[in-house]
Amino acid sequence: MEENRAEWLSHLSNEIVSDAHGNLLDAYVVALEGWRRGLTLRWHVKDSEKFKEMRTWFVDKPGQLFSLTSKDRTHYFFRTRGDKVTNEAVDIGRDKEKTKQALLKKGVSVPEGKQFTEEASNEEIVDYTSHLGFPVVIKPTDGSFGRGVISNITSSGEFEHSLEYVRGNLGYQDVIVEQYIPGKEYRIYVVGDKVVGAMNRIPPNVTADGINSIKALIEIKNEERGLNPRLVSCPILVNEEVEDFIGRKGYTLDTIPEKGLHVALSEKTNISIGGDPIDALDELPEYVKEASVKALHAVPGLEHGAVDLIVHQDNSNVYIIELNPTAQLGGLLYPIQGKSRDIPKAIIDYYFPETKGINTAEVNTFFDFHDVLDPLQSRDAFVTTVTPCPQEKLFTKKYIVSGDVLDIGYHRGLRKQAFERFLHGYIMTLEEGDIEVVVGGTDPEMVDDFKNGFWEDEERGQVIEIQVEDYYEPIKVGFEIKTDLKTQIEDLKMYKQELEATERELKKAELKRRKYYSSLSWKATMPIRLVGSITKKFKN
Repeated sequence: MEENRAEWLSHLSNEIVSDAHGNLLDAYVVALEGWRRGLTLRWHVKDSEKFKEMRTWFVDKPGQLFSLTSKDRTHYFFRTRGDKVTNEAVDIGRDKEKTKQALLKKGVSVPEGKQFTEEASNEEIVDYTSHLGFPVVIKPTDGSFGRGVISNITSSGEFEHSLEYVRGNLGYQDVIVEQYIPGKEYRIYVVGDKVVGAMNRIPPNVTADGINSIKALIEIKNEERGLNPRLVSCPILVNEEVEDFIGRKGYTLDTIPEKGLHVALSEKTNISIGGDPIDALDELPEYVKEASVKALHAVPGLEHGAVDLIVHQDNSNVYIIELNPTAQLGGLLYPIQGKSRDIPKAIIDYYFPETKGINTAEVNTFFDFHDVLDPLQSRDAFVTTVTPCPQEKLFTKKYIVSGDVLDIGYHRGLRKQAFERFLHGYIMTLEEGDIEVVVGGTDPEMVDDFKNGFWEDEERGQVIEIQVEDYYEPIKVGFEIKTDLKTQIEDLKMYKQELEATERELKKAELKRRKYYSSLSWKATMPIRLVGSITKKFKN
């Protein structure tokens, strides 16, 4: 997999988003954009404030619900979807048949097909398919992430087998059967009347090196995907479906393909099951963009979202497959080829147009996602407000301090001095016994003056030498005392040993309890205890 990291957005680097994966990534990048523009950012628990009225799902754990407030108004967001998108639009977008009817009503081309409820028999569906003509696609009415979707079915026998698999094995009784459209598939993100991102999603695949088996190649590629903030949570899964697919091509997982051979592992293009995102905005013809905007606005109240479509390989006609009001952005932000597209910027521009002039690409700060969510996870609060983002230019320095400087009290003292100077940054212990201290603030004099603080606590830290370097990396708001990797490992071992010791004591106590209850003395005194309990009841 060839990752084109140089094209990723520098203000959304891997380091900045490292605490947010999956759906948390989508919420974090949109919230971060608004926060960096000076908007007040708050994170919410389920059913807090306006979220009682908004369509949301799987939000028992915090991290997907947030609000942004300017001087004039507040907007609420679930992942990437803001409150300008109506509940009615969400309901239509989540139902494939309702989406199809809305598109047809506005003259938007969709693949010909029909929805069948659980009342429909398999024979009825097979009969319809024979009249529709092959190839076809079968998919659940309410499926997602490509689950239950089988495409390019070319015969009645293959269709009957697929139908039984989807309805019987997977349990999706409500299904849609529609014509298969050969061509290039795109996911396009539209905000208002503008296409702001597009990607071509390639089905899961590996490229042979002539040495490794298909299974080993998948493992190697998954390691590479782990370096991508979006793909780290979307490994290629080795399952029965993959084995069946490559089996039809004459391969097994142990096959060592010829060097340079491109081996497809599925026909599904979903990123979540191992597909590859390729940036495609610059290659997208204008008529395809226009079709995307028209499709989005075919659903009233769908102000922004993703449009999935196929451009027919023979006649270049555009067919809309799905609309997604709550689409993930990771593939557009972190493609493996091409440019990253700043969708969060477009979304915040749409909700807070008065902030358009603020260039957050030059803002070098971010916030600790875990620290912000901790009060919500512990149920100590229903809403948390993030410390405001510094709006002026940030001056930063890195200090390497040598000497007897490892006392935790000394580190806490330095943190106190940073707070007193309104500085952000961290302290980290290095393997050599030195400490690395990074500080940043809007006042360059305070940043430079911090150096004097290293010498002030001689009781807990004796400084021998201080090296000063310029620092250009992103800086987290607040001040963190980090432990070195060695200390973390030692602490982890200690906690593990304590846990194991506790478990051993619990087992011993349980054995004693069992021996006691099975002992002769316990059994012999049973009548006495019984009489005692009856007497106690009468007294009460």
